[in-house]
Amino acid sequence: MDRADLKSARILLVEDNFLILMELESTLREAGAEIVGSCITLESALLLANDGDFNTALLDIRLGQETIVPVARCLARRGIPFGFYTAQTEADPSLAEWPEAMILEKPASSKAIVAALARMLGPR
Repeated sequence: MDRADLKSARILLVEDNFLILMELESTLREAGAEIVGSCITLESALLLANDGDFNTALLDIRLGQETIVPVARCLARRGIPFGFYTAQTEADPSLAEWPEAMILEKPASSKAIVAALARMLGPR
């Protein structure tokens, strides 16, 4: 993986599965990204979403019984691009609110994750 792929990326990760979160952190750091926040709860994700210094986010749709919708709405208001990393690509009605959002289906390869985030960030 080319370390320059995500060199200027500052990423917020929201994932309630600790092992998946650790894997995402490792993958993205190897690609040159800085992980600004790794959240496993809606509460911690909302705190960072409101005023964190990052330029993109990768969100799980569900955090236990809670939905990620409040975080996604906050990011949309702030104009921060985000995508969803989920196993619930068809079943979750929350996705309908952001038809243009990138949806990456779990499990995805490291290469696919890095490429998806690079596309969200666009040319840098």
